[in-house]
Amino acid sequence: MAHFELAAGKTSRGIVHRTVEEIWFFISGQGEMWREQEGQAQIVEVYPGVCITIPQGTRFQFRCLGHDSLEAVGVTMPPWPGDGEALFVEGPWQPTVEGP
Repeated sequence: MAHFELAAGKTSRGIVHRTVEEIWFFISGQGEMWREQEGQAQIVEVYPGVCITIPQGTRFQFRCLGHDSLEAVGVTMPPWPGDGEALFVEGPWQPTVEGP
């Protein structure tokens, strides 16, 4: 389980996970999450109370559109295996942060 936070006005890098799936529950802020799997892309509005699944092999990217940080709690299944799990990919938006 992890806590994710993206500052106001920021956009993450696009990522794909090699072996894990995730469930994210948003607890504050507002923004959008892009997910693409097997050629099917979707952009979803995210805000407190929204729950998003990220199946294995899904490319995703998120951005904060509000005045407050976008925050989520995420669970990884199976447990996070370590370095090399997350690979950077191109998403629909220009990233504004270095890390995932």
